[in-house]
Amino acid sequence: MYNQKTTRRQLLKAAAITVAVPTLIPRTVFADIAAKRPGANDRIGLAGIGVGRQGNGVFGAAASDKRTEVICVCDVWKKRANDIAAKHKVSPENVYQDYRKVIERTDVDAIVTATPEHWRSLICVNAALAGKHLYVEKPITLTIEDGVLMRKAAKKTGIVFQCGSMQRSMVPNYLVCKFIREGGLGKVTEVICANYESPWLNNLPAQNIPEGLDWDMWCGPAEPVPFNNDLFTPRAKPGWLSFRNYSGGEMTGWGTHGFDQIQCALGMDDTGPIEIIVEGSKLEPPTYNESTDKKVGDELCSKPALAFRYANGVTVKLARAVNWSSGDRGGGLIIGEKGKIEISRNKFVCEPKELADEFMKEHAGTKLPSHTTNWINCIYDGKQTIGNLETGIRTATICHILNIARYLGRNLKWDPVKEEFTGDAEANTWLRREHRKGFEQPTVS
Repeated sequence: MYNQKTTRRQLLKAAAITVAVPTLIPRTVFADIAAKRPGANDRIGLAGIGVGRQGNGVFGAAASDKRTEVICVCDVWKKRANDIAAKHKVSPENVYQDYRKVIERTDVDAIVTATPEHWRSLICVNAALAGKHLYVEKPITLTIEDGVLMRKAAKKTGIVFQCGSMQRSMVPNYLVCKFIREGGLGKVTEVICANYESPWLNNLPAQNIPEGLDWDMWCGPAEPVPFNNDLFTPRAKPGWLSFRNYSGGEMTGWGTHGFDQIQCALGMDDTGPIEIIVEGSKLEPPTYNESTDKKVGDELCSKPALAFRYANGVTVKLARAVNWSSGDRGGGLIIGEKGKIEISRNKFVCEPKELADEFMKEHAGTKLPSHTTNWINCIYDGKQTIGNLETGIRTATICHILNIARYLGRNLKWDPVKEEFTGDAEANTWLRREHRKGFEQPTVS
């Protein structure tokens, strides 16, 4: 195993002695750190930032690739960070609670991050500016401005970015989206998806902070509030994923899966809708003063009804009342001249049943690498990832502008080129959020 104290000369000498056995060593040991791609025998220095419920699995998948070497682990909860570090044989001195320690390291080439949404852009922008390749759990942004800054930072250094929209790496989803894009349904006339819920407000009472948890760091860019386990946990009673200061609610939680598939199937990956349509009075989000089942907030925050329209006339309606745990929130019902297709996680259903049979037979041998493997492949070969930065930005943007329209309770015009609302100054004030002092976004030119 690579020892960080081993010198470049010692490594090269050892490699010369054992030339009969191909060896992967961290790229930064012997190659120019500014190089855009590692060599065939270079190993990618990997770090994890935010290794909780989702981050643990994704980081573990990337770490299991023989082309990576786990360098360090970071999480605001020291116990969790230590547990994951031990799992990957990382020594205690390489465990952090402050993400900046990870970004400072020259032996870290790539980062997997799955923090709460209010943290994502600050980590991603700074990591991209430092030249670190990124695998980022979806949604990759909390605001529209987040995406703008991420795009600038990633372009500046040419990093490889993978958004965690993993359904793009599932063969059934990949093929059915391709089938629709290539005209298999004929002209698409309408899309119906789940009625994803918007987030609400938090005023949960204070509880004792668990030992080793840096709660101030968890709050990060958001204003500090008392610790409560039903805030700290992603989905609980109700969990941070349901609160507006930290998330876009299920609109971003599940919506980024569903809208991602719709964008992909309609060939809209590099653009977005031009209009948001609202039916009903504006949302007055409730405040949770005590731990309560999220169903209460979900019911209240599923109104008013929403739809959006693309420039080509296709309208997407948020109208289906489906069980979010069943997986059918990960797609939508796409209706065209020749029939209709319902896309969900790792499967699809056609009507008529035989609609896509010939296409699927033709592509029966299609295989895809896992989402993390695709990311690592692209770090080596410089190709575009299957869930690249632009697709992640555009999908998250749909979620954000739908939430804004629901809060404002009126139709809105959206310019997907300028990434702002047209003729609505109040709506445009929702495009960004202030970060508290000490956690400000960097300036990216």
